[in-house]
Amino acid sequence: MRPFLLTSLLLAVAAPAGATERIKDLTQVQGVRDNQLFGYGLVVGLNGTGDDQQVFFTAQSLIGMLGRMGIRINPKDMNMLQFRDVAAVMVTASLPTFSRPGTRIDVSVSAMGDARSLEGGVLLITPLSGGDGAVYAVAQGAVQVGGFQVAAAGSALRKNQPNSGIVPGGAIVERAVTPDLGAGPLVLELKNPDFTTASRIAAAVNKALGDGSAKASDPATVQIVSKDPKVAPVEIMQKIERLEVEADSRARVAISERTGTIVAGENVRLRPVMVAHGGLQISVVAHNFISQPAPFSLGVTRLGENADITATEQNNAAVAVQSTTTVTDLAKAINALGANPRDLVEILQAMKAAGALDADLEVF
Repeated sequence: MRPFLLTSLLLAVAAPAGATERIKDLTQVQGVRDNQLFGYGLVVGLNGTGDDQQVFFTAQSLIGMLGRMGIRINPKDMNMLQFRDVAAVMVTASLPTFSRPGTRIDVSVSAMGDARSLEGGVLLITPLSGGDGAVYAVAQGAVQVGGFQVAAAGSALRKNQPNSGIVPGGAIVERAVTPDLGAGPLVLELKNPDFTTASRIAAAVNKALGDGSAKASDPATVQIVSKDPKVAPVEIMQKIERLEVEADSRARVAISERTGTIVAGENVRLRPVMVAHGGLQISVVAHNFISQPAPFSLGVTRLGENADITATEQNNAAVAVQSTTTVTDLAKAINALGANPRDLVEILQAMKAAGALDADLEVF
């Protein structure tokens, strides 16, 4: 077994004993959320990197826009037009709650056709609508692209994604979205639903505002009831959002098979188990050769190929893993296996199947 560094294999996340978090960080008020906006627009000013003629909706959009400005173009002449400096884009944005008219928000711009790059482009005025079809903001401005693409003599170089970008502060809010917090009791929604955490939040609020002020309806919600109707919801939230409680969560191990990264929470436990893991490695090496006929013969020169195939199987000894109760013990037990990160993914999945790992496995 070859040794390896713990930091390259396992990230054990453990909160200090008795660590607390603010209710403000654990919950959000029901109804207070962002709203998604989208719209269709045109980006102009591109240096020949826009949509090709085959993207017909770009030409139609540009002709329609020019027509509204009094410039008439015969549709029969569309095949003769070139719009390589124009690109059709989809514009998206997130409208924060309580945004007032005149507030500026960032927007994302993504090409819809075959534009190669939006670098140097300017987004023309684009209405942004919500799921209900109403216009909530209007976007316009220079597109900032975090990449580039250049091509010459059949060679090309590209960095990041040049056919998408952002317009910082490019949209102006036209319609406010303001939830009515006074229409009913305040309801706190837990970002990570948990019975224990919800109960602790209700207990902390009752201690601060008086018995009966909070009730945990389920693992995901805590209902707040003000005993004084004259107290505004903003004042109630100001009193309780800074209260600190000790959050609880299920034992969980997150595994990334793409990178071999493993992150384990503090509540992960191992039961005594025996682990034996071996790997089979197959190597195929190809060798090319040329078959040359004899001089003055009627033979033909041919290209051939041979392959050398070798198989190596690792014979790792079985390892007895003791039960663990802390993250430190878990890290030591994992290190004792001496497996590389990708093999460890399979080992943990087998431990879970055998009932030796008390945690939820999340593979992504």
